[in-house]
Amino acid sequence: MLAVLTIALPVFGLILAGWGAGRAGLLGRDATGALNLFVVWLALPAVLFRAMALIHPADLLNGGLLASFGLGIIIPYSGYVWWSGRRGTPLGHGAIQGLSATFANVGYMGIPLCLMAFGEGSLVPGVITMVITACPQFGAAIVLLELDQPGPRDFGRVFRRVGGALIRNPLLMSTVAGLFVALAGLPLPVPVDRFLVLMGGAATPCALVATGLMLGETTERFQPLLVARLVAIKLIVQPAIVWLIAFHVMTLPPAWGETAVLMSALPTGAGAFIIAKLYGKEAASTSGAVLVSTILSFATLSVLLTWLT
Repeated sequence: MLAVLTIALPVFGLILAGWGAGRAGLLGRDATGALNLFVVWLALPAVLFRAMALIHPADLLNGGLLASFGLGIIIPYSGYVWWSGRRGTPLGHGAIQGLSATFANVGYMGIPLCLMAFGEGSLVPGVITMVITACPQFGAAIVLLELDQPGPRDFGRVFRRVGGALIRNPLLMSTVAGLFVALAGLPLPVPVDRFLVLMGGAATPCALVATGLMLGETTERFQPLLVARLVAIKLIVQPAIVWLIAFHVMTLPPAWGETAVLMSALPTGAGAFIIAKLYGKEAASTSGAVLVSTILSFATLSVLLTWLT
């Protein structure tokens, strides 16, 4: 109960505040887009750059974390795409549905939640899990979607689309830039470090309020049974797989294992909806998965946090 009151409740309170402000129109019609741009291009990149710039490069080679969180994505995602294909679902639609069932909201909710629950020791594994979702998971989904496009398969186009999407991702690029600083052994000058701390301090409240604003604008009609299946995989199956691997197959430090489980238990991230809208596939089910999983995750994450902490 203490974890719910001190960790989960403030986080979801900020989301609720954003949802209420969005429904009431308090921040204007352009608030969602502007706040999202601020979070994606300034606040979160400052957090990620600083975290990676101060990282010990050896921490990136933690095979236990990569296996735990990575297999927690690969197993349910590939299983769902295969199962949906057996039922006659086109590859592109199955790829989007699978993304909705496994793409965690690690940037907007995960980093703030881990910092509040486990402290600074969770930032490095949290950033690594974010890189996994932002790069290989995102890229794999785009590859499957491109392969499902009509006409002859142009692998050059697939490569360009995937590479372009990754290069334009400011969260990924800020992480790579910070890693370069760490590998080069360059210290952060005090003014730069303080700038990053100040800018990154806005990431948590702004990202959570932006999540609420996006939820308040959700108007897509979805199939309840389909969304229920996706949400069950996201909130129950995926974290169960990660917990099993992290604590019973691999040997991870407690903070790293707990971070991997918490990150995998997050609701569906809005990035899945952006991809769905871009390709014109499964926008309703993806929007529904984001909305329903975020609402239900208050209960599931509260239980998980109580257990972990």
